[in-house]
Amino acid sequence: MKFMKLGSKPDAFQSGGADVRLVVSDLATDVIVHIGEVRFYLHKFPLLSKSSKLQKLVLKATEKGTDDVHIDDLPGGAKGFEICAKFCYGMVVTLSPHNVVAARCAAEYLGMTEDMDKGNLIFKIEVFINSSILRSWKDSIIVLLSTKALLPWSEELKVVGRCIDAIASKTSVDPANVSWSYSYNKKGVACTEIIESAGKTSVAPKDWWVEDLCELDVDLYKRVMVAIKSKGRMSPDLIGEALKAYAVRWLPDSYDALVADDYMRRNQCLVETIIWLLPSDKSSGCSCRFLLKLLKVAILVGSGDHVKEELMRRISFQLHKASVKDLLLPAASPSEGMHDVRLVHNLVQRFVARTALSHNGDFVEKSDEKMIELNFEQESTLALGELVDGYLSEVAADPDLEFSTFVELATAVPEAARPVHDGLYYAVDAYIKEHPDINKADKKKICGLIDVKKLSTDACVHATQNDRLPLRVVVQVLFFQQLRAGSSSVPAPTDGGEHACAKPVQEQSEHCERRIPRHPNKLDKQVTSLSARGEGEDRHVELRGGRNSFKDQVGGLLLQSRSRRIFDKLWSSKGHGENGKGSETSGSSQSPPSTAKPTEVKPSPLPPLRNRRYSVS
Repeated sequence: MKFMKLGSKPDAFQSGGADVRLVVSDLATDVIVHIGEVRFYLHKFPLLSKSSKLQKLVLKATEKGTDDVHIDDLPGGAKGFEICAKFCYGMVVTLSPHNVVAARCAAEYLGMTEDMDKGNLIFKIEVFINSSILRSWKDSIIVLLSTKALLPWSEELKVVGRCIDAIASKTSVDPANVSWSYSYNKKGVACTEIIESAGKTSVAPKDWWVEDLCELDVDLYKRVMVAIKSKGRMSPDLIGEALKAYAVRWLPDSYDALVADDYMRRNQCLVETIIWLLPSDKSSGCSCRFLLKLLKVAILVGSGDHVKEELMRRISFQLHKASVKDLLLPAASPSEGMHDVRLVHNLVQRFVARTALSHNGDFVEKSDEKMIELNFEQESTLALGELVDGYLSEVAADPDLEFSTFVELATAVPEAARPVHDGLYYAVDAYIKEHPDINKADKKKICGLIDVKKLSTDACVHATQNDRLPLRVVVQVLFFQQLRAGSSSVPAPTDGGEHACAKPVQEQSEHCERRIPRHPNKLDKQVTSLSARGEGEDRHVELRGGRNSFKDQVGGLLLQSRSRRIFDKLWSSKGHGENGKGSETSGSSQSPPSTAKPTEVKPSPLPPLRNRRYSVS
């Protein structure tokens, strides 16, 4: 910290009480200067020789026959006037970053210019500010902080502007050339300056200035950051880090403190200022987590729609980097539930639309750069699918979450974002569990979102034991699990075996579905028909192999008692029909002997529909 001593005479000012200052002298005082409630007993001659303002005031007082001079609007108050008075007497006075602004404003008010006396107080203070204060990083910040209480004088005297320019210029300096003191230290250990140790120079980090600027109030901070950005030398990442540090410093952590009546307006102004200062590059500079926290605060403090819109536009560029916890934004109205799911749906739509625009044919070229960009888009899309499924599982516990809102968000994710439907399955299951009053049509619709072909083995095991799922879904899961297990046991094709094949599960299922005609009986109500996924599909499939063959293929799959009873009927090799004759269950047939050729297998004729009965426990 810089200091400047003025004068050479001993300090003769003494306090005669809480509101009295007097000069110890052999000569009696002849003027009383009232600065607010403080009285200064002084002599006319030293004051009038250096202050044009006091000359006029003393002359008026003399004309009125009094020695009292009243000054109620002196900037800097009694402390500023005492510095000026001591300078008039030639007494030792010490200027520092803490009092130099008060002294400068008071000297300007009193008219202590060069016209009154050469080397007057204004001149000396200006020399101190320009040669010392503005060259020091910490002193510039201290002086800038002190200008707040002395507005508009400090603004008119350009003290504020000069300090802002000095600070902005220093932040742009190469950290390797930083030699002034700074307070940056993440570990909390006092660090006063950059020193040379063990033959190596300690270089300041690139963000060495961030924490010091957090001491400024929001108005001054805004002006400093604007000056820093205008120089064009600061990277968006550093700007974003500085804004994050400032938000952490001033935004309260607790909800009650954030929305308190006394601080609501201040917090609203603070978050709006931070958003206004965000880097112009919307895809970098600030993390998605930080932007979502700002959005949460903006919602709580009631910021305007334009503020939320700006944040949502920025978040949509990097939504895939968020976490489920970050997306738990509070609803604007209690009637809408605990979380603002519609806002998240809006964010997902924006992200998907932006991603779709990037796939406009530019990636047809097979260059390395294009392929890398395409891979990045694919990774971000997959990350989005995982994020949305996790978010749906979290908000499903909200009893006020509307069915349509859940479905809209689930379907907003493109199909390519869900190569596996485990996350969606658990989200749907959580919603059905927390909303037991959901009707059958809605339950069928929400379960139709799940593609059972894309469930993992663990999810299939869970689904087959899940009493909350419609029986139709359980049957679909079991069927495709059987196909999956069967495809793994099919031998690889050989040169001489044109009938031996190892088709993918999906191709096998489609082939099986094409072979069985539509059944006219009420098998849907009996749940013996196995339909493919989708609300409008009503195709039935033929299952090859008996009950033992099915169990052998599925292996360790543990079926719930309900599902086991169903398949005991579906894959039973012997059925009891009317008149003691065996009848086949719809959708099943006898398995051919293992030694028989595929071309020699003939399906046994089905009895007339009116003579068949179906019994499903």
